[in-house]
This record gives sequence, C-alpha cells and structure tokens, in this order.
Amino acid sequence: MAYGSPERLEDVPAYYADIRGGRPIRPEQLEDLVERYRRLGIEDGSPLNAITEATRVALEHELGIPVFTGMKHWTPRISEAVEQALGTGASTVVGLVLAPHYSPLSIAGYRRQVESALGGDAELAFIERWGTEPGFLDLLADRVRGTDAHVVFTAHSLPVEGAGDYEEQLLETSSAVAERASLGDRWSFSFQSESPTGVPWLGPDILDHLRALQDRGVGRVLACPVGFVADHLEIKWDLDVEAEGLAQELGLEFERIEMPNADPRFVEVLASLVRRALSVPSSA
Repeated sequence: MAYGSPERLEDVPAYYADIRGGRPIRPEQLEDLVERYRRLGIEDGSPLNAITEATRVALEHELGIPVFTGMKHWTPRISEAVEQALGTGASTVVGLVLAPHYSPLSIAGYRRQVESALGGDAELAFIERWGTEPGFLDLLADRVRGTDAHVVFTAHSLPVEGAGDYEEQLLETSSAVAERASLGDRWSFSFQSESPTGVPWLGPDILDHLRALQDRGVGRVLACPVGFVADHLEIKWDLDVEAEGLAQELGLEFERIEMPNADPRFVEVLASLVRRALSVPSSA
C-alpha cells in the first residue's frame, strides 16, 4: 500500500479533496499543490505510481504469490486490492505499507481500510512497522557511508497530538543507520513536509534545520530520508526544490541519497517482511 498520487493535473483537486476528507480547502493551498505538480511534470508521468507498480511486479516475482497495489488516497484503492486478493481464494492477506514507521495518524488508517474491506473473509497479517529491519538499515547505510558531508535524516512530520512514538522510531532508525555507516557525530534529524493545519507539528522542519546547520559552520549536507522509500512529491519538491533552493541561498552544498524505489535489495527487504508475516499467526 502507498499514499497515492494523481496521474494528471486535472486529478489534483479530487486527490486533495480525498486527503482532506471533507474538510474545507483554501483555494490558495489547492493552487499551490497544482503548481507543484505542474512544475514537476506530472503530465509526463506520476513517479510514485510508476515506482509502486515496479515494486509490486518485482515483489510478486520474488515471492511467487499474487501481490496487489492499494492506494490510500487514489486509485487503485485499498478496497480494490483487497477484493482482488480475495478473488484469488486467499485465506490470509498480508498488509504492507511502503512506509517504515507506525503512527496512529498514518499506518493505523491503512489498517482500518484493509480490515473494512476484508470484512472477516480472510485472516489479516498486517505489518505494522519495519523501520529497524536490518536489510533496510544496511541499504540506507550504504547510501551515506564514506561521505564527508553532515547527514540529515528526514521523515514526514505529523501533528504532535496523536503521533504516538513515531519520533522515537525515526530516531532509532537514524541512529542505527549512522552507526552502521560510521558517521560518528556528523548526523542529525529533522522533519519535513508539514501541512498548514493550524495545530503544532513535530519539528524541527528541514528548512529551519538547514539554517541552524549553517550557523554551526556546516558546509555540506547530505539528506537521507528514512521515512520515505520512493521518489514522490515530498522528495522531488520538498527536498529537491525547497530544501535545495534554500541551501543554495545559504551557501550550503546540498545533496540527497538515491531513494530505494524498486531497487532489488529493497524488494528483498519487503519480501522478507512478507515471508515472516505469513509464518507467524496474526494478532488481528
């Protein structure tokens, strides 16, 4: 499962409305989102959807069992994926979100959609969190090992209220990657992609953090997203446009790692998670 992404500019209003879930949408916020997708060339292809499909195909090949894609806020919907899975006669359905860290505000929503669609017609083996999976940590460590830049690990911010132990999980992942890559004290963590909802969100934000790093005399920054696994809006815009643009203004050298996407090593990590889930009875 993944968050979902519109395929065309004309889809953006409906996509944003789905995310907002009936809450009012300020026209300027919608215009800003449309402009971001326009500048990223969405009409030439949605990177998230294409990457998710490539990952699905590779995972199905690796496992030798049917794998279906369900999007939280776009098509194909999670309910459609569950219906396809049940159509194969499956007695057990594994739920795997392409996001490593659990929060009641995020992953729990995916689970609710799966459970609703299943309706008790099959057992659910839901993979709730996998941010400390060794293969995932090794893959990220290889992306940052040997750099002389200051590494900033990032993840999507969430409203403080209801985030649970989300931040602790992210710091655990970041610390483990830093240790594997022998970064010493040349790393830090920040959030990104906060939405203007009028309530406090987890911080610091990457843009504020870059300013603080410059004040400390840091000259080079390597961004390593740990809460994301694919190139999509939060990577291509929030890091590649906004963060990199600010870094240039501040005189910082700024790069980010290559995302896991459908890398065979990453697909093997996902396959290991599924195999383990299928061998252990679900608590659902």
